[in-house]
Amino acid sequence: MILIVDSGSTKSDWLAVDNNGNKLMEKIRTKGLNPEILPEKKLVKIIKKSKELKSNKNEVTHVFFYGAGCGTENAREVVKRVLQGIFEKAHVEVNEDTLAAVYATINTPDEAAVVCILGTGSNCSYYDGKRLHQRVDSLGYILMDDASGNYYGKQLIRDYFFNQMPENVKLAFGTKYNMETDFVKYNVYKQPSPNAYLAGFAEFMFLQKDSEYIVEMIKNGIRLFAENMIMQYKEEIKTVPVHFAGSIAYFAQKEIKEVAEEMGFKVGNFERRPIDGLVPFHTKDL
Repeated sequence: MILIVDSGSTKSDWLAVDNNGNKLMEKIRTKGLNPEILPEKKLVKIIKKSKELKSNKNEVTHVFFYGAGCGTENAREVVKRVLQGIFEKAHVEVNEDTLAAVYATINTPDEAAVVCILGTGSNCSYYDGKRLHQRVDSLGYILMDDASGNYYGKQLIRDYFFNQMPENVKLAFGTKYNMETDFVKYNVYKQPSPNAYLAGFAEFMFLQKDSEYIVEMIKNGIRLFAENMIMQYKEEIKTVPVHFAGSIAYFAQKEIKEVAEEMGFKVGNFERRPIDGLVPFHTKDL
C-alpha cells in the first residue's frame, strides 16, 4: 500500500493506492499536519486518530508526504520521524507542499514554471524542470501568507470591527459567523490552529462576489502576493507560465487573471486539489 498525503494547515488528504495507482480505499481526511504550528505529539495524535490509517499501518510500503510548514530541513525531519514511527515498515519521503503543486500543475515532467499555492497559507516557487527554487523563506501566517485563506479571514474580521464593510455585507457576515469579541479572541489567541480558524472565513468572499468591496479585497490580496512573491521571479515570468494550486486560487481565477494582465505575467493552470495529480507521478516507476 502506498500513501500519498497532501497536508495543509487546515486538513490533510490521504490517498491509499497500489503499485499500479489503483485506489484501495476512499480518500482519508485528517486535520492539518503543519509542523510549524503543531508540536510533534499533536501530529502523532492526529494521525493515530484515523481508524483507517491505524488499522492498515503495517500494510504501508511507501509514504509520500507533501506538507505546509515543511519548507525547512528541521520541519521535514520532524514529520518524517512522526510518520516513520507509525508506519514502521514504510519508505517515507517528506517534501514541502509547493512540490506537490508543481507536480500537479505542470504539463510535462520537465516543464519550467512559477508555481503558486493559495490555500489556507500561500507560497510561490520556481521549478526549472528538475529542481525547485525558492527565493523567500516562509515566515508563516502572521508575517506572510498574502492572498491566502487566513490573510483574507484576517482582513474580513478587521473590516468588520473597524466598520469598513458595506452595511449589507457586514450584516451578512455577522449573521453567518459568531463575531462576539471574546469568541474571536479565544480562537485567535488561545486555540492551537488560529491560521485555520482565520481561513474558515474566506468562504464568505466567494458567497458575496456580487459585492464590489469583496472583489476589490480579493484583487488587492492577489496584487500584494504578486508584488511580494511572483515578482521575485521577474526574469523567469517573461518566458514561463505561472500556475496556481489551492482552493483560494481556484475560486479566484477571474481576479487572478485580471491582476496578471495588470502586472504582466502569464497565467497557466489551476488545480484545486494537487493530490489528484500525484498518483501517476509516484506509481509510474514502482
